[in-house]
Amino acid sequence: MLRSPRAKSSAPKPRLPDGIRIYAISDIHGCSDLLKTMFEVIDRDLMTIGRRRALHVFLGDYIDRGPDSSGTIDLLIDRARRHESIFLKGNHEEFLFEVLRDPEMLQNWRQYGGLQTLSSYGIQPPLNPTVEEQKELIDRLALAIPMHHRMFFERLRTRFVCGDFFFVHAGIKPGLPLASQREEDLLWIRDEFLLSERKHEKYIIHGHTPVREPDIRPNRANIDTGAYATGNLTLLTIQGHQLLAL
Repeated sequence: MLRSPRAKSSAPKPRLPDGIRIYAISDIHGCSDLLKTMFEVIDRDLMTIGRRRALHVFLGDYIDRGPDSSGTIDLLIDRARRHESIFLKGNHEEFLFEVLRDPEMLQNWRQYGGLQTLSSYGIQPPLNPTVEEQKELIDRLALAIPMHHRMFFERLRTRFVCGDFFFVHAGIKPGLPLASQREEDLLWIRDEFLLSERKHEKYIIHGHTPVREPDIRPNRANIDTGAYATGNLTLLTIQGHQLLAL
């Protein structure tokens, strides 16, 4: 069921430009089955919106933890062929880049669910790989990632702005102009942003920190509902000043 924002405010509500409808999803984490279900929901909705411009906005963390990172990337690439789509980078995609540059990061990547990503590309690592085995595993991964997947990863953006809304993976550093935000904060920030009640230049739509249900506040909305652990992948629909979460 669609849920309306809980937060109430007398301040003017953020708006999208007229004629635009946005579908936002964050933190898919290899849950391709849940993503397929959300696409079915969007497709049904698209039949009802008339001649509006529909944008799909994905907030990063497409890989790791869940069972089908490779299949998730295939679904996203295919979706972009038929629908106007914006893909943002998450900290998990950034960590993948670091592992490809430095195979010794593999042990740290395990903590982020990276072994599930290896498996999704057909690579089964030993339980405690040596330094030499780590390099071999990452060399194999580099060869196993198809070119169209590599291009997808390389083209990820760190932010997207539409109307009064700023879309990002993790959040922003409060008090710093949006144009001056550091990529590290956009991908990784937590408490300093989450605990801030200040009004930002734009209304922030983000993921990165799992919550039980979409957390829609006067200055931001968190739509990461921990899909890989909960089976709940949230879809946020925005039109005009209305935000509806499914």
